[in-house]
Amino acid sequence: MKKRATKIIIALILFLIAIIIKFPNEWLNKGIFIISYLIVGIEVLKEAIENIFKGEVFDENFLMSIATIGAFAIGEFPEAVAVMLFYQIGELFQSYAVDKSRKSIASLMDIRPDYANVKRENEISKVNPEEVEIGETIVVKPGEKIPLDGKVVDGESLIDTSALTGESVPRKAKIGDEVLSGCINQNGLLEIKVTKEFGESTVSKILDLVENASSKKSKSENFITKFARYYTPAVVIIAVILAIVPPFIFHNATFTEWLYRALTFLVVSCPCALVISIPLGFFGGIGGASKMGILVKGSNYLEALSQTEIVVFDKTGTLTQGIFEVQKIETEEISKEEMLRLVTHAENYSNHPISQSIKKAYGKEIDKNIISKTEEISGKGIIAKVENNDIIIGNNKLMDEKNIQYKKCNEIGTILYVAINNKFAGYIVIADKVKEDAQKTIKTLKQNHIKKTVMLTGDKKEVGEKVAKKLNIDEVYTELLPDGKVEKVEELIKQKSEKGKLAFVGDGINDAPVLALSDIGIAMGGLGSDSAIEAADIVIMTDEPSKLINAIKISKKTMRIVKENIIFAIAVKVAVLILSAFGLSTMWEAVFADVGVSVIAIINSLRVLRVKKFNK
Repeated sequence: MKKRATKIIIALILFLIAIIIKFPNEWLNKGIFIISYLIVGIEVLKEAIENIFKGEVFDENFLMSIATIGAFAIGEFPEAVAVMLFYQIGELFQSYAVDKSRKSIASLMDIRPDYANVKRENEISKVNPEEVEIGETIVVKPGEKIPLDGKVVDGESLIDTSALTGESVPRKAKIGDEVLSGCINQNGLLEIKVTKEFGESTVSKILDLVENASSKKSKSENFITKFARYYTPAVVIIAVILAIVPPFIFHNATFTEWLYRALTFLVVSCPCALVISIPLGFFGGIGGASKMGILVKGSNYLEALSQTEIVVFDKTGTLTQGIFEVQKIETEEISKEEMLRLVTHAENYSNHPISQSIKKAYGKEIDKNIISKTEEISGKGIIAKVENNDIIIGNNKLMDEKNIQYKKCNEIGTILYVAINNKFAGYIVIADKVKEDAQKTIKTLKQNHIKKTVMLTGDKKEVGEKVAKKLNIDEVYTELLPDGKVEKVEELIKQKSEKGKLAFVGDGINDAPVLALSDIGIAMGGLGSDSAIEAADIVIMTDEPSKLINAIKISKKTMRIVKENIIFAIAVKVAVLILSAFGLSTMWEAVFADVGVSVIAIINSLRVLRVKKFNK
């Protein structure tokens, strides 16, 4: 970017020197014009020549080259340089718009584990995961990512699997349990015997899925390239006809005069205003989106978003907060406040996320002096003595084991049955909470002519269906692994129209393949995984699904303004071309017309920045 901008500035300075200062030697002025032209135009000339040899003759590079060389041929040196400068400034805007959004998320793009702590000869060495062999033992400390698939041989810990499965509840890993790479070790030291090489590990396979899905993604072609395929050969043919035919038809018409008109026609045909107005329109859209915390990686994704017909959502962390909270407390012969107080004290010494959510709901200081004993029963619950009360908290298995007569709860979520002094006291429902703006987001999407909303999740059927029903989502698919999500998205892509697009919104490692496969992949960047952010085309930095509404509004307004600029630029260009063909327009008039159109297009593009925020 800096290199291109520097070239433009140097060329512009030389151009102004050659125009303002009239050197005694005319060729000195011309030499400065040529040097200025080559500084900004050599790459365009080179690419035009390379494309000709590839059989791709009529593109924007060929048009720019023939038009500017034509200007030199008829002695219009200033126009030749001015035309190329305009073109390169337009290209600079387009590159800047794309590169800025890419660089802003560059630090979030590496999902590969950086190292593995391998145990060799009773010493721990930090090595590249690719160097670890099957059968070796690795040590994973609290907070570290598990680098390779394996089996726990020592230690016990809670494992955060949400990035792989979408499940928000960490699961306990103990000796003999299989663990997958990509999961996060939360609180205990684990020794793991490696069962798969890095190339066969879960993280590596997901990376492959992303790469394969990316190869299927259909990228929108740049409009000016498609336009130039038809426009360029048309103006070249017309220019040739202008140079050759009139001298044979009209009396007193000279070949030199009509050659001059033909070359003038070629110079005028250069679509400077067009190549500036298009990237500027998208630049405004990308800039407006970034102000709202929405990073768009390229103008083609902004264009595609305006054609969205199907929106597919992940559940955990996307539509729900991915955080457990107490949703309901039901009691018998005891107040809710008293039962919550006793349960909180019984759960005091547990670090399990469910225990943390109960403490959060209680919200008061815990008196450790009234807790005389606690016993955590793996996979079932907790037994404790608080004050003079024997407290039993856990699932139905623990209630059955202790012969407690309890009323079964059919609520969706994690159910904690509570018994006090061997008598059933009630239950607590703990569940993932739906995001505040999720319901209104789905409703507004449908109001904005989105044909179908779909939710994909690795969560249990009853949990997924309850969330989908609450949010009024059209279709829901549950208990899906990463490859299952890919299959469902492939099926849904077939359901859209030829011009329609499918957008997927997700946040976990397991979402990366479908983010890459979708026409538009949208990642939650605030809490989302690195791989999701890397694979996505658009990143919502605040983790609010309602930002999707803002993104769609910006994309539609951007496309409307870009189309206005295109129609206006082409209309003016056609008018000037007609005038130049009849010898009624000089090249300077054409250049000034281009500048005027460009200024109007720039002012029009600034309107994209004024987009009203969607209120949750």
